[in-house]
Amino acid sequence: MSASPAHTVEYIRYRVPAERAAEFLSAYTRAAVPLAAAPQCVDYELARCEEDFEHFVLRITWTSTKDHLEGFRSSEHFRDFFAHVRPYVENIEEMRHYTPTSVRGSGASTPTLYAWAGGAERFVRLTEVFYEKVLADDLLAPVFAGLAPEHAAHVAQWLGEVFGGPAAYSRDHGGPDGSGAHGHMVSKHLGKGITEPQRRRWVNLMQDAADEAGLPTDAEFRSAFVAYVEWGTRLAVSFSGPEATRPADQPVPTWTWGAAPPYQP
Repeated sequence: MSASPAHTVEYIRYRVPAERAAEFLSAYTRAAVPLAAAPQCVDYELARCEEDFEHFVLRITWTSTKDHLEGFRSSEHFRDFFAHVRPYVENIEEMRHYTPTSVRGSGASTPTLYAWAGGAERFVRLTEVFYEKVLADDLLAPVFAGLAPEHAAHVAQWLGEVFGGPAAYSRDHGGPDGSGAHGHMVSKHLGKGITEPQRRRWVNLMQDAADEAGLPTDAEFRSAFVAYVEWGTRLAVSFSGPEATRPADQPVPTWTWGAAPPYQP
């Protein structure tokens, strides 16, 4: 499983004469209704060029190119969508699918969760407090029997990277190119047989540790923090089951201020 399933991004570039721009925008406002209703459509945005008002770019993220071409194109949603935009097919200058690369991120105008939390020092303190609680807890202590002394520091690296900090965990535990980092972490849960009560206790203790370690308490940060804790612990339960196997290599998930999309197998 992954927090960021691969999607396809389609770009459609239009050149629409100024005198038709208003009707073009009106048509796409109507076309957006069936587009948004299509299960193959993840999101979309129509942008207008600031330097030349005749140029528009429509970006549509699809679950896959195949889903777009074979699913959406053969659906009633497409027929409704195309009925609105058909008059502007002649104005298309480019229409192609693109696969996102690993080069992605956010700018400095919005701080990462890692920076907002206080950086490496804060995550080290978080895991120190957390594992003190875990080892004193009757329900969780058996799961972590024989815990290595460096375990808390490794988890601090993991959480720091997940929340937008340096790729320290990938560097130290992900192999030559870092791609094995996620599998390395997941493998720690194989065969553990983690129960739902244990998962719930883990979540509660992590929130208590966040309070004691001084992590920010604003609603926006804590909602993102708890969202990852919920996602991560549920993944841990899944991979601790009797039939679970180590997943294929994939990067450490990067958590942001927004929610993750639904898991797609």
